[in-house]
Amino acid sequence: MTTRAPEPQANGLVIVPARYLGRWIAAVAVVGILLMLIYSMFANERFHWDVVGEYLFAKPVLAGLGRTLMLTAISMLIGIVLGIVVAVCRLSANPILSTAAWAYSWFFRGTPLMVQLLFWFFLAALIPNIGLGIPFGPELLSIDTNSVISPFTAALLGLSLNEGAYMGEIVRSGIRSIASGQTEAAKAIGMSRMQTMRRVILPQAMRVIIPPTGNETIGMLKYTSLVIVIGYSELLTSVSIIYSRNFQTIPLLIVAAIWYLAVTAVLSVGQYFVERHFERGFSPIKGKKPAAPAASAAGPGAGPMAAPSIEPELEPSK
Repeated sequence: MTTRAPEPQANGLVIVPARYLGRWIAAVAVVGILLMLIYSMFANERFHWDVVGEYLFAKPVLAGLGRTLMLTAISMLIGIVLGIVVAVCRLSANPILSTAAWAYSWFFRGTPLMVQLLFWFFLAALIPNIGLGIPFGPELLSIDTNSVISPFTAALLGLSLNEGAYMGEIVRSGIRSIASGQTEAAKAIGMSRMQTMRRVILPQAMRVIIPPTGNETIGMLKYTSLVIVIGYSELLTSVSIIYSRNFQTIPLLIVAAIWYLAVTAVLSVGQYFVERHFERGFSPIKGKKPAAPAASAAGPGAGPMAAPSIEPELEPSK
């Protein structure tokens, strides 16, 4: 490897390239550990890669993967809608709405998700029948709770209600990141509060809301594995049923991990393009750098001069 020679300067000074010995040591250590892990994965016969290949596209595993994706999508959709409602209520001037929204966020963020899933699954022990009727009056309809709260329903309630509390805080932070002058300008041209929120505030807040929402979606994909405690047959439950029969625990867990990683990679790519879409009009144009300030004609011995402020060129909003 050739070493670049120091570059002489006109003023007699010599620029010597910095040497980062610590970076090279860290890089060699990381590469060494990575090679050791790869070697152990393929040299250790107990990984049983033949079993992994056999069950990677097995029908029960793919069916469990499909249920995982369905549960993730529906739970996130309900959670986002709940989060918007909770955020708007938290920011409301009505003390009853703001207090109720705060209590909702406090309760569902303050209790473990697994506890919530178990609570919804065993709801029949607390409420044997779900009745519909006039408050403090006659009951018009009564439904057995066990017939309504299936493993899928309990999983959906637990995941979506929990996600709604977190999304409420994400949306609220996005709304509060917008300057109050935007709301005042919308009111000045006669927009209602709902129109202001829908047409002015939320479109601008999306660039703040999207990144954590993408992370929550990836997290939801992994949180669906918790529904194994209530017996819903998603991906992890499906592979656990298989390895309870053939006792190939590690290979089947590797199968589940591979599918989780694959879906996470796809979601990460989608998140990147969505973020890029909502960053339009805010990010500097790639490849363009601000021009350097003009050097002082008085030479190096002159006093300091105030450099003109240079703003990066922004993409026009589409």
